[in-house]
Amino acid sequence: MVTCYVRYIIDPYQLAEFEHYAKLWIPLVRKFGGIHHGYFLPYEGANNLASCLFSFDSLAAYERYRTDSMQDAACIAAYDYAVQTKCIVSYERSFMRPVLD
Repeated sequence: MVTCYVRYIIDPYQLAEFEHYAKLWIPLVRKFGGIHHGYFLPYEGANNLASCLFSFDSLAAYERYRTDSMQDAACIAAYDYAVQTKCIVSYERSFMRPVLD
């Protein structure tokens, strides 16, 4: 299993728009076979940092998701929403492997 950690720099004045964007992606990751662990939005502290975690069985499965999602109308619409609202300033991805019982 591989877990993707995404760290976002968001526009704090577009928090509602980013939350809407997040809610669009959770079922889309599931649609392509992933497990979404949720988005984490600012509460206390920095008001422009958010993150999310989602997992796939392997890096190859994640790469299939990336390729297939670029052809999916709902995924394209979700991406376009973020571009139009400018709720995301930047982001970075890291890949980790979980240690489970």
